[in-house]
Amino acid sequence: MPSFTTSDLEKLHHIYRINLINSCSGFKSANLIGTKSKDGKTNVAVFSSITHLGSNPAMLGFFLRPTTVSRHTYTNIKETGAYTVNHVFEDIIEDAHHTSAKYHESISEFDVTNLETEFHDECHAPFVKGSPVQLQMRFVEDYEIKANNTILVVGKIKALHIKEGLLDTDGYIDLTKANVASINGLDGYTIPKFKTRLGYQQPKSEFKKRDEQ
Repeated sequence: MPSFTTSDLEKLHHIYRINLINSCSGFKSANLIGTKSKDGKTNVAVFSSITHLGSNPAMLGFFLRPTTVSRHTYTNIKETGAYTVNHVFEDIIEDAHHTSAKYHESISEFDVTNLETEFHDECHAPFVKGSPVQLQMRFVEDYEIKANNTILVVGKIKALHIKEGLLDTDGYIDLTKANVASINGLDGYTIPKFKTRLGYQQPKSEFKKRDEQ
């Protein structure tokens, strides 16, 4: 079994270390964040760091690498407060991944890929057309992670659009029916298969404390 200590990690080639650490935490969500600048230029970028923060209020967070270089997504969110989260699915994996390329802010990733914009209601930011789950987000706050200068961006879900046939009667969204992708590491994409759902768990009766019985 390969093993690595902190000292071992520090001595690794940086590409090897990046691949190792980005994949060791397990499968991650594959999402496209759509934004639009205050002067109307659209932007879309792939992220694998979006995480659930709470259901009431409904909030999500995602992490940004240090802003030592231009981060168009972050700039647009800070200036307008609006962004969208769109699930990557099998048919758009290559185009979604290409949005990680560093284009000048004057060039929209929608223009250099086959991804298309879609707009709902009064949302300033674009959605990704065809994405089976689309979330309209409103910026709430951000936090600097001082240990490595990354940024946690916190947003509130303003609207949720779900493709027909994915939503169960209890509110569960079956993403496998839409071939939604997951990311392993930085560039490994997979399409998960449904295994099972397990109900809310209670402690086994023989292990309950007497005052709980």
